[in-house]
Amino acid sequence: MITRRDFLNGVSLTIAAGLAPIDLVRAEQLVPGALAADYYPPALTGLRGSHPGSFEPAHGLAREGSKFAFDAVPVEEDYDLAIVGGGISGLSAAWFYREKHGADKKILILDNHDDFGGHAKRNEFRAGDRLILGYGGTESMESPRTGYSKVASSLLKSLAIDIDRFTTAFDRTFYHSHKLSRGVFFDKDNWGRDKLVTGDPSWLMDDDQLPDKLNARPIKQFVNDFPLSAKDKAALIAFYAKPKDYLKGKSKDEKKEYLAKTSYRDFLLKNVKLSEKAAMYFQGRFNDLYASCSDTVSALTAMETGFPGFAGLKIAEEDGASKDSEDPYICHFPDGNASIARLLVRSLIPAVAVGNTMDDVVLAKFDYSKLDTSASPVRIRLNSIGLNVANVKDGVDVTYINAGKLHKVRAKKTILAGWNMLIPFIAPEIPEEQKLALRQNVKLPLIYTNVIIRNWHPFVKLGVHDIYSPTMPYARIKMDYPVSLGDYRFPKTPDEPMCVHMYCALTSPNQGMDTRTQAQIGRQFLLETPYEKLEHTVRDQLSRMLAGSGFDEGRDIQGITVNRWPHGYSYSKNELFEESDAMETTIALARKPFGNVAIANADAGWEPLTQSAIDQAWRAVNELA
Repeated sequence: MITRRDFLNGVSLTIAAGLAPIDLVRAEQLVPGALAADYYPPALTGLRGSHPGSFEPAHGLAREGSKFAFDAVPVEEDYDLAIVGGGISGLSAAWFYREKHGADKKILILDNHDDFGGHAKRNEFRAGDRLILGYGGTESMESPRTGYSKVASSLLKSLAIDIDRFTTAFDRTFYHSHKLSRGVFFDKDNWGRDKLVTGDPSWLMDDDQLPDKLNARPIKQFVNDFPLSAKDKAALIAFYAKPKDYLKGKSKDEKKEYLAKTSYRDFLLKNVKLSEKAAMYFQGRFNDLYASCSDTVSALTAMETGFPGFAGLKIAEEDGASKDSEDPYICHFPDGNASIARLLVRSLIPAVAVGNTMDDVVLAKFDYSKLDTSASPVRIRLNSIGLNVANVKDGVDVTYINAGKLHKVRAKKTILAGWNMLIPFIAPEIPEEQKLALRQNVKLPLIYTNVIIRNWHPFVKLGVHDIYSPTMPYARIKMDYPVSLGDYRFPKTPDEPMCVHMYCALTSPNQGMDTRTQAQIGRQFLLETPYEKLEHTVRDQLSRMLAGSGFDEGRDIQGITVNRWPHGYSYSKNELFEESDAMETTIALARKPFGNVAIANADAGWEPLTQSAIDQAWRAVNELA
């Protein structure tokens, strides 16, 4: 959250001044089809995600109306299908198109980043002779047993992803066996003093941890350690232990309608009667779930997710905190959903890597020089920013910029699988009404940071593996998920190096702003903040959270990768700020095909989920048929 003073001080830089160039790739590697044999972006550290060079021309087009002479660019290549966006949706679209029309079809996938996968970003580190993997974006598959469509489930199976395999790969008892719990960190700027409280009993539906393996303390013991007044502590304990019907007198339907139009924060303040200070404890709990805070998430959504305060209302379908889920949050590759992207790429371009299983893809060596060759019917062209899409007599002309030079290809059909809010600028021919609908999908900014520490004894000494902070920039800091898959092994002993994952959603809570407004402010702030400032925040917060454990950031941190996503989560329908029927109309209008062009990406489903990215790819391919 952008509420801490030292996270804001000195930030008055322009975008140009705030983003110092980074030598990510050599110039000759940026020529289409000419990636060098040693080109390997997953091993890069520092500022990743939307890295310098991946967005500036598009920003110029969108923000300043930069004029490019698109008509003067000659057509250089012809394809059956061109896809703008090489994330999971774009890659899935290529896969579905080949299934439907034949493996001989010529497909070009353009992506603005120096790596494929979009938000499914793979981070690699070396700690001595050990390889450590991290995820720089899309974390895991959410509810693949119960929440995936037949189409998405079928694609996973075709890629040899066995959901049951994760039940053995993910060790849900690991942290319990090391006597580690979840904790909460209160910072002195907002709570009077820095304090870590361990033994957090909080447990949500579809949790990755087992409900009886949390090493939790009783709620009274836990809350009594908070740096709050005796009155506030008593109110929180009663809220957890003795929930009331805070909407007494309303019918079941009336209660649901009220909760849908009331933020969780307002519910806590107005109905539960918690103080501002006590309610602030929940402020950042929604950061990693929704990239939002408690004033922009409805009380109904909070109830459905498993947050406390609703048992007394007698309207919840089930008590999410009382039993384990049939679809727990454990379907996680060591590099997150980057392995899904890698499986798709290996299927589309077999020459890029050997292997054929979900286990062997984790450590498979990918040869990026094979991504864009004339020998393959499917080509992935990185570092290529799509700037213009225009229907023409023979199909679609797609103009993109690579290494500072404009290029144009012609395709019979085109799928736009990138950020939907950019489409009005790169496809000026679409109707104004549709442009307005597309602009409503304001993506939510966030940061996924991975830090490699030389060992995890500090966490053992403090007795925590996962720390929530209600009011610091990074709302959640956690040791990596305990997953061993293929030949990749999770560090089993505290002497080994560990990947610590840090999550920040850039929000501006409790100022009366809706989600879109907070997202726009957060995005501008993130783009204006130089890497040095982001790194300082990482080191400072880790040092304060791990104080008293012997942790020394100068000695113990062995690598940092900050995955910056100014355009992060897709915007989701939010009953607090819009009517459901009106939003459904907006969603349907926004993703309408135009001419020989269809629209994919999770944005088109208005859900920041991998299954949505896959489903929207399938829909787009079928619309083009």
